[in-house]
Parts: sequence; structure tokens; C-alpha cells
Amino acid sequence: MNLRLGFWILLALVVVLLPTRSPAPLIFVPGEGWYYEPFGSTGKWQRPHAREQLEVAEQAFTNKTYSVTLHAAHRILRMWPLSDYAPRAAYLVGRCLEVQHKDEAAYNAYQQIIEKYPKSGQYNEVLWRQYEIANRFLGGEWFKVWNLIPLYPSMDETAKLYDKIVANGPYSEVAPHAQLRIGTAREKQKNYAEAVKAYETAADRYHDQPAIAADAMYRAGVAWEKQADTAEYDQGAAAQAIAGYTDFITFYPDDKRVAAAQKAMVKLKAEQVRGSFAIAQFYEQGHKWAGAVVYYNDVLQLDANSPLAAQARQRIEVLKPRLSAAPEK
Repeated sequence: MNLRLGFWILLALVVVLLPTRSPAPLIFVPGEGWYYEPFGSTGKWQRPHAREQLEVAEQAFTNKTYSVTLHAAHRILRMWPLSDYAPRAAYLVGRCLEVQHKDEAAYNAYQQIIEKYPKSGQYNEVLWRQYEIANRFLGGEWFKVWNLIPLYPSMDETAKLYDKIVANGPYSEVAPHAQLRIGTAREKQKNYAEAVKAYETAADRYHDQPAIAADAMYRAGVAWEKQADTAEYDQGAAAQAIAGYTDFITFYPDDKRVAAAQKAMVKLKAEQVRGSFAIAQFYEQGHKWAGAVVYYNDVLQLDANSPLAAQARQRIEVLKPRLSAAPEK
């Protein structure tokens, strides 16, 4: 009996002390995630119409209250996705994420504008903002897990960001610059073949923009030169670099980089001569006289005045009798 009485007294105390309203500071909204809503403030940022809701989002963004901006903007996208105010709301989402240093999420938010609201008046600005985000990754920013944990830098992923920008607007103002940056990312990746492809695409597609085309042609030559420097006796890459620089000088003789291109060509030709001479020596050491003579002659054709040319002539004279004396094994 005493136990039952004690239970009812305890229950009465709980009822008396329990507040009439229980705060729920953590709220989950699909598409927005969890956020904190102080007691008594629920609905303060919500409005019954899209226009009024956008005004809340704009004012919150001006006030740098980015959490409220995101809630208000997401509500427009959720409640009124086809309204005239939706593209601007989507833009504010991207801007907030950028300010919060969530670049991947911001890039994807801008991509949603490109895909869902292609007639948005801020289409070009969105492309430029995607470009600036990609530039930060090109500069070494790390890609993150859940927009929180830095995982790794990646030139491959960065090149894909630029590639998507070009696909979004291949003849937009930003596209030529993005196409060039694809090549830059591939160069940093040491994937020189892909870098050359990117530069050649820029030179061909934007040939009517001299500044872009000249830059692309010069960079293609540089990429080929780097490729030639990475592999011993890579005569093909060296030849491609020389051809690229030659085209650049032919089409843009007044470019300030012509002198650098000419200097690079001298170095490449010297490397070609050295490579051919080394190959000739290799054949000679293996008693492959015909092969040796071919590459010694190649030295003379590449540069008859090079320091190795005299040695090449001498070796040819020595090997000629051996060619006629007996066939190579």
C-alpha cells in the first residue's frame, strides 16, 4: 500500500514539474541535414510564399547568417522548385557552401543550377565560380570526405572538374581557360600525353582567340619537351616538341615566348644528336655495322655542325669497309 502511494506521489511530481512545451533543439530537414533551432525560434525563418522566403535567405546571407540562408534557400528548392526564385536560391546555397570552405559541395550545388536551371541569369557567373573552385584544387587544396575530413589532393579529379566546366559551356567565356587548365592539371600529374591532347584541343577549338591558341600551342611544345626529358632516347617526343615549337613560332612570330621556344629547340636538337650518337654506339658495340651507320648519319642530318658530328663522320669512315667486307650476323 505504501509502495503504491509513493508511486502516485512521484508521478504527480513529474507531471507538475514537466514544462508545458519541450524544446527540440536538433531538427533534421531532408536535403539540409541536422541543425540547431533554439527554443521558441521554430518557424522564424519560414515564410508562406517563395518570394518572401527568398527575401529571408538574401537578408541572412547579407548578415552572414549562413545557416539560416541555407535553411531558407533549401526550403524554396523543396517547396517551390519550379518558381522563378529557385535558381537564385540554388545560387545562395552554393555561395554559402563556398564561404564555409566546402568547395566540393559548392561546386556540385552550382552544377545543379547548370542542369536544372540552364536559363538562369547567373549561368555564366556560376561557370566562373566553378572555375575558381577548380583553381583552388589545382593549387593543392585537398578533396574531403563528407566535406569535413581532408583526404588527398588529386590532379585527376581536378582535371575532371575543369572538363565538366567546358562541357557545361564549351563556347562560354570561361571554357577556353578551363580547357588550358586541364592541360596544366595533367602536367602536374606528369601525364604529358593527356596534357598535349588538352592543349591541342584548346588550340583547335579556340583558334579564333589568338591569346588562347598561342598559349595552347606553346604549352603543348613544353609538355612534349617534358615527355622527352623523362625517357632516355625518346626521340619521338623530342621531335614532337620541336614540331610544336616550330608551329608556334610560325603562327605567332611576335609572341614574347618565341625566344624561349627557339632556345628549347636548340636544346632538344642537341639531345636528339646525343641520343642518335648513343644509339649508334650501341649498335657498333654489338657489331651491327649497318645500324650504327644509320644512326651516325642521323647525327649529321640533325646537326652537321654539332660537336658530335665530327666523331660521327669518323666512325662512318671506319665502318664502311666492314659493311662491304661481311654481312652482319
